[in-house]
Amino acid sequence: MTAITEFVDLDRRGRIAVLTVNNPPVNALSHGVRLGLRDGLRQAVADPALGAIVIVCAGRTFIAGADITEFGKPPKEPGLHEVLGLIETSPKPVVAAVHGTALGGGLEVTLACHWRVGVRAARFGLPEVKLGLLPGAGGTQRLPRVVGVPKALQMIVSGDPIGGEEAQRLGLVDELVDGDLAAAGVAYAERVLAEQRPLRKIRDMDDKTGAVRGTPEVFAEFRKSVARQTRGFRAPENCIKAVEAAVALPFEEGLKRERELFLELMSSAESKAQRYIFFAEREAAKIPDVPPDTPTLTITKAAVLGAGTMGGGIAMNFASVGIPVTVVEVNREALDRGLGVVRKNYEATASKGRLTAADVEKRMGLIQGTTDFGAIADADIVIEAVFEEMPIKKEVFAKIDKLCKRDAVLATNTSTLDVNEIASATARPESVIGMHFFSPANVMRLLEVVRGAKTSKVAVATAMAVGRRIAKVPVCVGVCYGFVGNRMLHQRGREAEKLILEGALPQQVDKVLYDFGFPMGPFAMGDLAGLDVGWRIRKGRGVKSPVADRICELGRFGQKTGAGYFRYEKGDRTPRPDPEVEKLILEVAREQGIQRRAIPEQEILERLLYPMVNEGAKILEEKIAIRASDIDVIWIYGYGWPVYRGGPMFWADSIGLKAVRDRMREFGRRGAEGWEPATLLDRLVDGGKGFRDL
Repeated sequence: MTAITEFVDLDRRGRIAVLTVNNPPVNALSHGVRLGLRDGLRQAVADPALGAIVIVCAGRTFIAGADITEFGKPPKEPGLHEVLGLIETSPKPVVAAVHGTALGGGLEVTLACHWRVGVRAARFGLPEVKLGLLPGAGGTQRLPRVVGVPKALQMIVSGDPIGGEEAQRLGLVDELVDGDLAAAGVAYAERVLAEQRPLRKIRDMDDKTGAVRGTPEVFAEFRKSVARQTRGFRAPENCIKAVEAAVALPFEEGLKRERELFLELMSSAESKAQRYIFFAEREAAKIPDVPPDTPTLTITKAAVLGAGTMGGGIAMNFASVGIPVTVVEVNREALDRGLGVVRKNYEATASKGRLTAADVEKRMGLIQGTTDFGAIADADIVIEAVFEEMPIKKEVFAKIDKLCKRDAVLATNTSTLDVNEIASATARPESVIGMHFFSPANVMRLLEVVRGAKTSKVAVATAMAVGRRIAKVPVCVGVCYGFVGNRMLHQRGREAEKLILEGALPQQVDKVLYDFGFPMGPFAMGDLAGLDVGWRIRKGRGVKSPVADRICELGRFGQKTGAGYFRYEKGDRTPRPDPEVEKLILEVAREQGIQRRAIPEQEILERLLYPMVNEGAKILEEKIAIRASDIDVIWIYGYGWPVYRGGPMFWADSIGLKAVRDRMREFGRRGAEGWEPATLLDRLVDGGKGFRDL
């Protein structure tokens, strides 16, 4: 075996050259990999004793994409285009042997090869769109020529991978193999030579792209089908344009068009924001004083207290990854109702083809319901999901403290309450931690891991690890009212209510945030979550919200009652403006002596978002959040902040903190309360810095 570079080796197996990429953990296409592939290919082609070449990867995966740490840095030769050109124009057959994932540039490498073999468990995809980009090394030009235009559009615009069997069915993989992958690749290359097969270059294929040439309706219909989920994103449209080029233009011209569209995205604000969030999510996993080697508890059994909407959703997270979970309720009726909702949720997923009937039964079999609190005695982690009232929480924790085994993690799903006070109800505050799931808990990816004053590092590390295991994005935060997300949300809610009293209507306020990129505005969101939840919290704190309280007093709790800020038709979640609510708002405004006026959309946007940024600055000052990017991750994954705007702190940096502070001071001069800039915000502006500099 010959080492070509640090990351690529060349092995000769009879007349077959085997180029092995070994760049852990995911064999990213870093400079050393590209250089090794180029030089290894040249050596193999120049060696008269070799007849074919196999490209394979060591470790747990094939090439899983570009090395995005190189983004924004001066390019180093060879570029990926040069390497792919060498593969495709090789006079000797080149076979890709794939395991794990062939993603992005990894899939583009395989598409430049003449043949592809892979294991059944392999995954193939072009996820660049999730970074606000498009496949920039021929992926948009080659993939449609292999799998057809409709499937290529779906794969490239969604960024979602397909499995080995589907890849074979589509012609993306020529053969599925078992056993030693390198050996299987060599055997396939030997067959290619023995059968004297002509080199098959994807660039020369035209039957599948030619089939839709002259039928622009194919692209028009696809654009229409994805319009809702791609709203506000720039990359999906450029991806579609690139595939159109694959159909309409010769291959080389198509590559040029792909490059133009790629460079346009690379410099776009949207892609910069999406790439920022990609790294921010990974940073959120790092807690400075909890090193990666901190011991974690082995979680083999979980328990959830409460079978309501949150409790049932939390239980589903565990069952969905194969962890048995016991759900405890105070009475059988509530338990049966909650488990019925869980089954209904799983069956709804199955009806969409994402689960089989057997999957549903397997997951339901992992969820055991009971009214016996003693059933939690052997659980490794217990998550409380009862009413958001401190006396109830403390009563529950005092009870489970006496029942649970000594090393169990005791977690509360509180969304606002003091985790330290909850922990004080136990004799082991070091085991108590907040695990704040977001509704619906089986869908939303954010998990705020709330670290109490006495929470042990083991409990923190365990909660973070559990979060990742159940497919959440865990972010560690400190204790304060509302933690990070809800504390900032409270500021937005305060201004939203002021705005409707001063002259805007709920539908106008919601439209501004929808147009900004949120899936819904604050009033539709309140109706979805249930207005009674916030009402109960406000009453517990002795706080009033004049409009919201009156709406709740009328029994209007949102979608579940058919009316809240908006009204809802049966079986339809569309919010409809309600004259009764408008009348109520006008009454409250008159009672408070407020002179209503027309409020511009820009002012609405600033008054909703600037207080959130300011509160984020206070959260950083108080060290409730570890970093500004953690706040952004929380808002992206928990509250629907548009990912292409990068989160509130990134967005504030992008528009300029001075502009934010100056506008806040202007609102303050009008006599409004709550507009005093945070000390940190002032300090950053005065120093010419941003949150990114912290």
